[in-house]
Amino acid sequence: MSILQVIGIDLGKSNFHVYALDSNPKVSFKKHFSRKQLIEFLTLQSPTVVAFEACGGAHWLARKCQDMGHTAKLIPPQYVKPYVKTNKNDFVDAEAITEAATRHNMRFVSPKTEDQQIIAVCHRVRDGYVKERTAVMSRIGATLLEFGLSLPAGHKCMKELFFWIARQTHLTLPPLLMRELELMHSDYLRLNTQISEQDRKLKEWAKQEELCELVKSIPGVGDMVATALVMEVGDARQFKNGRGMAAWMGLVPKQYSTGGKQKLLGISKRGNKTLRCLFVHGARAIMSRLGRNSGPYDAWLLKLRESKPFNVVCIALANKLARMAWAVLTTRTPFRGTAC
Repeated sequence: MSILQVIGIDLGKSNFHVYALDSNPKVSFKKHFSRKQLIEFLTLQSPTVVAFEACGGAHWLARKCQDMGHTAKLIPPQYVKPYVKTNKNDFVDAEAITEAATRHNMRFVSPKTEDQQIIAVCHRVRDGYVKERTAVMSRIGATLLEFGLSLPAGHKCMKELFFWIARQTHLTLPPLLMRELELMHSDYLRLNTQISEQDRKLKEWAKQEELCELVKSIPGVGDMVATALVMEVGDARQFKNGRGMAAWMGLVPKQYSTGGKQKLLGISKRGNKTLRCLFVHGARAIMSRLGRNSGPYDAWLLKLRESKPFNVVCIALANKLARMAWAVLTTRTPFRGTAC
């Protein structure tokens, strides 16, 4: 077999389909491997480019490839799809991955370290607990509504659920219903405890990670935003500038330009939803304190607020925070607090 220049792998849970190109470039071979066979195959190869989609298990395989001396290239799945020819199957997907990896203007995903993936798990587990807690709260509210009680929204009333029910003297609930409410409420309290534990883990990791402490020097960025940013971005130098990272998060307008005429639309649903949500929440926190104290963004925000709606200003501020975060991550220097 000749020396392989590019190896494209269509990842699966147990089955991996490989499409490799040699230096001609001609198709060297197509083959199907199990997980163990794939590792053995990659170990025997001379250092080369190994490409696959950025999906489940991709970052683990990227670290394995790097340990073997290969160059791992992770490609977003949406950038591979245009190279799929004719009907779809696993070898066609592997061929499309190989083709996409050879494009000089292709965008790649930076492989995550093991620590970054662990923090990603902490965030995912926390998000799962939050969704479960919301479901339990909705279940309790819907149950009470069926018996003539409208539970006020918010955690304050939910935590004092039975005190609130006791104050509703005009209506008495059946004992069997009260037992069911106790079961659901105990689930709510348990989920609160688990969410607090995940928050504690993230705060501890943020204190130990130098980049998190640097990013937290930006007003509006706390432990949740900092840990998610360091975990999701990986190496910020993969972005040419701060605007590139903000666009990757989805904090820039969707563009539909033609004929030399620029047409910008609203903020699209594309990009990293998790980071976009967190940065917008950070911007809202700053906006809620606007005018109360002298912050680095106040003059700029007050001027912008005169002509723009609240939500538009929030997105503009979130975009600015993302660009500042890129500068902090790439220069490894804290935010200096200069006025906008």
